[in-house]
Formats: sequence, structure tokens, C-alpha cells
Amino acid sequence: MATSTILTAERELELRKPIDEYVGKIQAQINELRLDGTDQVVNIQNDLDNLKRDRIYTAQEKAAREAQLKKDLEAAKAVEAKNKPEVDKLIADAESYLKAHYKTEYYMPVFASCQRERADAKARYQAAVAELEKEHQATLAKLSDAQEIKDEKYVHKNRLFDAKMQRDKELQEIKDRRHAAFDYKYHLIDMLRLSKFTFYESVDQRWENYKYTFNTRDFLLKNGLYIAIILIFIALCIITPIVKNVQLLTVNNILNILQQASPRMFLALGVAGLILLAGTDLSIGRMVGMGMTAATIVMHQGINTGSVFGVTFDFTGLPVLVRVFLALVVCVVLCTVFTTIAGFFTAKFKMHPFISTMANMLVIFGLVTYSTKGVSFGAIETTIPSMIIPKIGGFPTIILWAVAAVVIVWFIWNKTTFGKNLFAVGGNAEAAAVSGISVFAVTVGAFVLAGILYGFGSWLECIRMVGSGSAAYGQGWEMDAIAACVVGGVSFTGGIGKISGVVVGVFIFTALTYSLTTLGIDTNLQFVFSGIIILVAVMLDCLKYVQKK
Repeated sequence: MATSTILTAERELELRKPIDEYVGKIQAQINELRLDGTDQVVNIQNDLDNLKRDRIYTAQEKAAREAQLKKDLEAAKAVEAKNKPEVDKLIADAESYLKAHYKTEYYMPVFASCQRERADAKARYQAAVAELEKEHQATLAKLSDAQEIKDEKYVHKNRLFDAKMQRDKELQEIKDRRHAAFDYKYHLIDMLRLSKFTFYESVDQRWENYKYTFNTRDFLLKNGLYIAIILIFIALCIITPIVKNVQLLTVNNILNILQQASPRMFLALGVAGLILLAGTDLSIGRMVGMGMTAATIVMHQGINTGSVFGVTFDFTGLPVLVRVFLALVVCVVLCTVFTTIAGFFTAKFKMHPFISTMANMLVIFGLVTYSTKGVSFGAIETTIPSMIIPKIGGFPTIILWAVAAVVIVWFIWNKTTFGKNLFAVGGNAEAAAVSGISVFAVTVGAFVLAGILYGFGSWLECIRMVGSGSAAYGQGWEMDAIAACVVGGVSFTGGIGKISGVVVGVFIFTALTYSLTTLGIDTNLQFVFSGIIILVAVMLDCLKYVQKK
């Protein structure tokens, strides 16, 4: 094949030489102008920062040194300001030259050369495979012994693999060469502007780096499930108007989905911290039932019709706002007590959270059902929802509660010592313990945080549903919360997860459930969909873990 367009390394340097000489000459002038100005400002600022941490000087010496450095800093800034117009003029000259010459005279020839090299590399690979196949068939024709035939097939497979590896190596080298040609322009701009890029330049570099590092297998492992769910949702948006004569993708439906997702967001954020520790929580649904029951009793419209252990409660003598606040406190306390118990057994006795939370689930359901005889406690005061989660112009403000929870938990995970320790313990508990982190405190803390979030979630759900608290309410919600976390990328292997992933997971599951319900799919079949999604999500998570290992 003709190789006239393929550049040698020497020819590539020749193409770049005029650019290096022109910009290099300007860079030398800029460096000289910055020597007593910008460079001195940076050096003196570093000296001032170091002086604050320096302990070898007395307070008086440090004050004198600081005063002198500040005086020198002002002088350096004056020189910098004086030279700035000339520096800006030189930078503009260099950038104008790069814009006019870099792409046409250097990058595009390198790009064309790389394209031709790719084609040649693929052609060489195909020719090599054809030759290997020819030799393989010729060798097989001469053999009759079964073991020899088996050995020849094994050798042929290895030769094919070596040819593929050689092709991949050549393609990667070509890819590296093209990327280096692209990146060199920004290296020059980086030197000229001291790492100050425009918005467009930053986006251009990010997009190039994404393309450079893109791997189809990794992309499908990370996003394959999202893509499949989006395609399912698109199909539902198309099918629903045809079957039910109802538009699925409307503003009202979207707000309804967000409204339903809001209380569930609290539950998912709570269990996400436990999954981050390579654990789980099977008692979420029962805690929702317990919280709903307690909140309904406190905020009940009039005297309660049901009783708890034979005692009928009457909170009608308290102001409505006091009852609302009391209901929240009761929900949070009850849920936190039970999660703390599960956390204690998990941390103290190295018990798997599956067991400790399953025990919680059974105890909670048994106690609530026995104490209330399994009855529903009816409705709460009808004025409460409009007070706590009013709709403003059709917008349900319950969404703002979920947004606040997301922000707070994000802050805890990413900006606090507890959050950092949570990731450390989840990633490797033994290493975390050796580094001085209390695994017991972090584990119990994660369960306590989960309990607080469960309490808030059940309280909000009670207000959203205007009561109807019973022990059976919330059945199966633990699966939705756990599934939302797994779909959102919180790994069961521990130490891996993002709040943004949890949010996306909750919205995906709520939207899917809402869509299937609108379409008229039986609730029991919806469990089948959820189960398949969980299975695929965990499978992909395991594949990512194996690949990482």
C-alpha cells in the first residue's frame, strides 16, 4: 500500500518546528517580562504562606519578615501591572499565529497520517490472520492424530491472539500520537497563559480526553443498565398513548413522579450509607409502616379510633404545629432506636447486616401489628399537608424536602471526616482500623444516620398520604430503596458510590413503577421487572469489581 501520507517522526517534528520557533520566541520574551513581576509575585506569595507555618522565627522576627515580604510583593505586583499590556499583546500574537497555522500546517497532516496508519494496521492484521488461517489449514491437512490436531488448534489460537495484541498495540500508539498532536497546542497555550483556559478550551480538552480514554466495554458496564431502562421508558411512552389513550410524558406526570419519589429519596439515602459499608437493610419497609402508624396517631384527625396496647391516644389538645413536630420527633426516635440496635450488633459482633436488619424487620412488624391489632388509623388533620408540603402554583414543595436531604447527605459524605471514614471503612475495614479510624463508631454512625432519614421519610409519606398509617404500609419498599442505590452505582463491594447515582436510581425506579401502573400492568408483575433490574444491576456491579481486581 502507498504510504506517501504517513509522516515519520522526523517529518512530524519538521512540521512543528516553525510553530515551536515562532511561539518559543514569544514565550522567551514573556518569560523575561514575567521574571521580576509575575514570577516574583508567585514566589513571594509562597514565602508568605510558608512563613505562617514556620516555627523557627520569634513572633517579632516573623512580623518583620512578613512586613518585608509584603513590601516586596507590592513592588512585584507593580512590575507585573506595568508589563501586563506588553505580555497580553505577545500572548495575543502567539495565539493568533496558532489559530492560523497550528491546525492546517501541523495537526491535520498528523491526523491524516494517523488515519492512514490505522487503515494500514488493520490491513496488516487482516493479512496476518488470513496467512495464519492458511498455514493452519495446511498443517491440519497433514495431521491425523487427535492430540496433534488439538495442539495445532491451541497453537493457532495463540498466534491469532498475538496478532490481535500486535494490532491493538499499533492502534494504541497511533491513538497516542494523534492525541499528543492535539494536546501540544494546549501545552503551548498553558505556558503562555499560565494554565488559564477559556470555557470553550476547557470543554474542548475534556471532550478530547473523553474520546481518548473511551472504552466501549467500560462504557457499557457503567451505563448499559441506564441505557436499557431509558429505552424501556421510551417504549412505555410510545405504547401507553396507544393502549390507554393517555400521554405519559406530561408536566403533571413528571411532577407526580417527583412527588412520589421524594419520601423514597430519604430511604434510599439512608440505606446507601449502609451499602457503602458493604451492608444492607431489610427493615426499611417495616420502619416506614411503624413511622406511618406513629405519625398518624399523633397527627390524627380527632381522637384516635384505634389503640396501642389497649391505650387510645388523644393529641387533639395540642396545637397542630406542635403535633406535626412531635410526630417527626417520634418517627425519627423510633427508627433511630431500631437502626442503632442493628448497628450495634453489626459492629460489635461482626454480624452481617442482613441478619441484624432482618431481625429488626421481624421485631418491628410483630410489635406494631400486635400492639395495634393490625388496624389502619385513618386520616390525619387535613390542614397539615397544606402547611408542611403545600403546592405552590401546582408545584409540590415536598420535592424541596428531598432536595434538602440530598444536599445534606452529599455534604456529610463528601465534606466531613465521618463521610471520608465511611468510604475508608467500606473500602477496607482492616486498613481503616490500622489507620486509626474507629470502625465501630463509623458503622453505628451510618445506622444512626439511616434511622434519622427513615424517620423523616416515613413522616413525609404520612403527610403526603394524609395518614392511613398501618403496620402493613411500606411492604417491599426496602427492595425499591436498595435497588435504587444499586442501579445508581452504589457498589455492594463497599466503598464506592455517589449521591448523584442514588438520586438517579430513585427517579428511575419511581418513574418505571409510575409508568407500569399507568399502563395497567399488574402490581405483581411490577415486582418481576424490579427483580430483573436488581439482578442485572448487581451482575454489572460484580463484573466491574472483577475487572478492577
